[in-house]
Amino acid sequence: MKYIFDNVSEKCSKLTTIAYSTSFSFGIKALDKRLHAPIYAIYGFVRFADEIVDTFHDYDKHRLFDKFKEDTVDAIESKISLNPILNSFQKVVHDYNIEWALINTFLDSMEMDLDDLQTYDTDKYNKYILGSAEVVGLMCLKVFVEGNEEQYKALKPSAMSLGSAFQKVNFLRDANSDFSFLGRTYFPGVNMVNFTELDKQKIEEDIEIDFAEALDGIKKLPFSSRGGVYLAYIYYYNLFRKIKSLPSSRILEERIRIPNSNKISLMLQSIVKNQLNLI
Repeated sequence: MKYIFDNVSEKCSKLTTIAYSTSFSFGIKALDKRLHAPIYAIYGFVRFADEIVDTFHDYDKHRLFDKFKEDTVDAIESKISLNPILNSFQKVVHDYNIEWALINTFLDSMEMDLDDLQTYDTDKYNKYILGSAEVVGLMCLKVFVEGNEEQYKALKPSAMSLGSAFQKVNFLRDANSDFSFLGRTYFPGVNMVNFTELDKQKIEEDIEIDFAEALDGIKKLPFSSRGGVYLAYIYYYNLFRKIKSLPSSRILEERIRIPNSNKISLMLQSIVKNQLNLI
């Protein structure tokens, strides 16, 4: 039985996605309609956790995050929550058999951001990427394959690479605010006070590898999800190309963006290419 509250919960997750990310909102619209609600639910859950550690500086973030973790566990175990974001997420967890390991790994990475003035070595960086991005890609993949475990296992490496690419592009895009306002330096061995062209080039080479591995998997996705994931890929790859074209000094001066008008153009191009099997 589908309750009115479930519909309200799904709408809250959708509203959260639209409010926080036009790029992912466009990508979700290009998915088959039956996949919209579960992907909105995953995004809403991820966004709320990220919002606690990145934004609520005037509050006790440790207490808020601990409460969010407790509420997440309770929502999944009880199969309901009065927090509409968690209510819609728990439904997706049960409907698509999302493992606890993925959820816990994500929450562990978010918890790493609770401490200010973070500097990451290679191991810590890889752990953060795994939890903050790669497992989120795997949660979405669970939805995209709709229970086909063989397909999930085959596409798992590519989904992780796509999540990794997105997160590393975000790190470059947000380098100014992360370093200047939050005191975080995610890239290991990089001094953001003296962020050089060589530093930027090495990071970009790593991201190119992730994007290439991701595209191979996108081509093998079910048609119901391929267009939406490809659109997100194209948006982020174009953002990445724009970042690549700029000197390292610009990265620490502004947040690089793709205008909404360009996003709409990319969406139309991606839909046509998917419909014609030209990906």
